[in-house]
Amino acid sequence: MKKIFVKTYGCQMNEYDSERMTELMQSQGYIATNNQDEADVVVLNTCHIREKATEKVYSELGRINHSDIKSGKQRLIAVAGCVAQAEGKEIFKRAKNVDMVFGPQSYHKLPEYIKAANDGQKVFEADFYEEEKFKALPFTPAPHKVSSFLSIQEGCDKFCTFCVVPYTRGAEFSRKSYDIIEEAKILIDNGVKEITLLGQNVNAYHGKDYNGHTLSLAELCHQLSEISGLERIRYTTSHPKDMSDDLYQAHRDIEKLMPYLHLPIQSGSDRILQKMNRKHSRHDYIEIIHKMRQARPDLALSGDFIVGFPDESDKDFEDTLNLVKEVRYASSFSFKYSPRPGTPASELENQIDENIKSQRLAILQELLFEQQKSFNQSLIGKRLSVLVEKQGRHEGQLVGRSPYLQSVYFDTKNNIKIGDIVSIDISGFSLNSLNGDVVL
Repeated sequence: MKKIFVKTYGCQMNEYDSERMTELMQSQGYIATNNQDEADVVVLNTCHIREKATEKVYSELGRINHSDIKSGKQRLIAVAGCVAQAEGKEIFKRAKNVDMVFGPQSYHKLPEYIKAANDGQKVFEADFYEEEKFKALPFTPAPHKVSSFLSIQEGCDKFCTFCVVPYTRGAEFSRKSYDIIEEAKILIDNGVKEITLLGQNVNAYHGKDYNGHTLSLAELCHQLSEISGLERIRYTTSHPKDMSDDLYQAHRDIEKLMPYLHLPIQSGSDRILQKMNRKHSRHDYIEIIHKMRQARPDLALSGDFIVGFPDESDKDFEDTLNLVKEVRYASSFSFKYSPRPGTPASELENQIDENIKSQRLAILQELLFEQQKSFNQSLIGKRLSVLVEKQGRHEGQLVGRSPYLQSVYFDTKNNIKIGDIVSIDISGFSLNSLNGDVVL
């Protein structure tokens, strides 16, 4: 039987898509493998958010051979995802060994592409098939998973000047609510206890129900919370422009909705936010956080930051530091600005020197890491509900996930199983994890 190897780069959406592609090919008789060298088909499911991610793909392509040296077996090589959508046929020029290039909205046609490639054709597809894609892809959850992603929305209409997503994922599209509910029930029937709803702008969700009524993300969360066996609900990634009163109230009212929010701001400077076309101000963002913390006082906040955006002054950077100090984050992601070809920001004047970017990033990360450690330390002595996910590195150790998304390490007792939700008294912490003792 033939084998397929899928390597995933970037976001959780890509992880979800990679699982669906693998399941699709398994339905065609392929076996999934983690060994690239034994695969008949190699698919690189790519991310185009940052320049280094794109170059990693080309570097990886340089290491993949069309034929296996030992067996002489010929293999097909595909570049899928956002790099495929953005780079297009240029990939064939830079990597002669590539047989297939297709964007993130056409994965459901992978069997057709493989057949054409086996017939000697170079396959290229960059059209958008959002609804057709979701209807056509199979959904058979991997066994033994207690936490799973569920894609509910794709694409973006915001057109931030630094971002390629509107060009690689297309316009905002929301799946039908009843398809999402059905998929959630399948996950739960297969042992999943926690679902993370995915979207490029997940809180822009506006899917139709059976009656043709449009549901918001908050209304969808209410419907999901009524499913027996589903213990936890999360969602990512949100845009400040799409935060709404009913979502604040959902965090107040839905016990299964975890007290965690990832809400990127990118910069604390109104001047830079305007250049980024973020469609919100510093004040807007702070007001959102205030409302969220009123609704859910135990909220843990995560954010995204870009330093060194074109024309960012020392004052603009200082505004970002001051916002971080005012808001306080439990976790974060921060990056140096990386120009993406075809985006408006890449053509702006006053691009920032790389050394200045590096210096600013180091200063920002020191502050963010200090806040993350402070948040983790504040949990010492508290009792947290932990979903047990897997065995730890040491014998007799288990690892679970806190409501705030940290890994929690503890020694197993009384036949605790993967998938159980246990109470843990927190006694220690590191930057990215907690440890504690099971409450008997």
